[in-house]
Amino acid sequence: MMKLPTTPLAATAFAALAFGSAPLAADNHAQSGVDPVALVTADADRTARVAKQLWDYAELGYLETRSTDLLQGELSAEGFKIKSGISEIPTAFVAEWGEGGPVIAILAEMDALPGINQSAAAIRDQIAEKHAGHACGHNLFGAGSLTAAIAVKKWLEETGTPGRIRLYGTPAEEGGSGKVYMTREGMFDDVDIAIHWHPDDENSAAARTSLANRSAKFRFIGISAHAAGAPERGRSALDGAEAMNMMANMLHEHMPQDARMHYVITSGGNAPNVVPDFAEVFYYVRHPDPDGVEEIWTRLEQAARGAAMGTGTEVDWEVIHGNNPLLVNETLAKMMDAKLRSVGGIEYSDEELEWAEQLQASLGDAAEPLSEAGEIQPYEMKLGYGSTDVGDVSWATPTVGLRTATWVPGTSAHSWQAVAASGHSIGFKGAQKAAKAMSLMAVELFTNPELRNAARTEFEAARGEDYEYRSLLGDRDPPLDYRK
Repeated sequence: MMKLPTTPLAATAFAALAFGSAPLAADNHAQSGVDPVALVTADADRTARVAKQLWDYAELGYLETRSTDLLQGELSAEGFKIKSGISEIPTAFVAEWGEGGPVIAILAEMDALPGINQSAAAIRDQIAEKHAGHACGHNLFGAGSLTAAIAVKKWLEETGTPGRIRLYGTPAEEGGSGKVYMTREGMFDDVDIAIHWHPDDENSAAARTSLANRSAKFRFIGISAHAAGAPERGRSALDGAEAMNMMANMLHEHMPQDARMHYVITSGGNAPNVVPDFAEVFYYVRHPDPDGVEEIWTRLEQAARGAAMGTGTEVDWEVIHGNNPLLVNETLAKMMDAKLRSVGGIEYSDEELEWAEQLQASLGDAAEPLSEAGEIQPYEMKLGYGSTDVGDVSWATPTVGLRTATWVPGTSAHSWQAVAASGHSIGFKGAQKAAKAMSLMAVELFTNPELRNAARTEFEAARGEDYEYRSLLGDRDPPLDYRK
């Protein structure tokens, strides 16, 4: 059995898992004569087209100008009212259709990752002059959520059901915390339930929480000099960064089991014979509880100060992003699990199976049976070791998610194999499966007030009477240039 976190906020996050057993009775969506799954199926070409366009764009966080225009254009053509540039983020938007309540939100991501690219081939095949790739499948995330929102809109329209469906275009999930700024401004305060999903190598609607995290760029300032002719005059900023990294690596030995810390040197000088007067190192710290992040963070800051003192340099830092852990809602998770099982797993065509087998050869010991793409993983409560700004949304309103097998079983996120599948029909099929499950879940929420009330009751109990929202990135403005 998994050992649950004992820190206060993490314990609160897991408290929600004590609620409920079987899903609350579901209304039959087919009674209306309008099948949301059929609406999603009919829109498969759009899902693939939008996913491929987003994959081609591969735009980084807060720079997703063409990506957001594409999503907004599709929604506007379907009659959604759109508010662009929300929360002081040019690429963020909210699209809404309908009247009255309840308000059901679907989240859509769109940003790519820097430093990795790949064609849609099953072997390593980089694309010249392309410096980013959808290694986390956010092109699929955006396209699948778009399809689900449009299908639910059509269902509301054709059945005359009161309520509003919203799609939130949320930029910069990868280290930019776009949703945190939206949450901080109260953009989810009137939402009854929020729905999200994520690409993966398996199908699951487990009650899965995440790690809280914070990142910052630590910048060391030194004195430049000729490294051979006048080394005594120099004070190496790179020495400061490396000294910090050495102490941080020692700190790894004294961190809790479920904590994580990692870094990259983003600037370290340009020529060996010039003592660098500037260096920058970019750190992430993760822990199941925000208080755990804070504790480790304090020690990391101390390491930075000590490194500067020991190398005769100066240091300052800029917090770039911070996310709270996902607050799971088991009332909703069990219903989502039922919806996912009703639509089933991924079925490969003969051509897709051949492609998957070829790619699988590159996975080595990590490869899993391809049959797992067609299976739904057992329902369970679990701790995920990634982090997401969906976590902050989940503390503002009851939130539920799922994952579908958009990637070949055994594929890791943030890999070239994930980029390849995210631009392939296998990925597009996974996005369609997610859209079907989300549309069924949204319809259930519109028609099942008992489910909504039970989810809200669990949510309020898990947060506690004295809960006050606290952002791990403080009061800073969105770092719109963090990827430039």
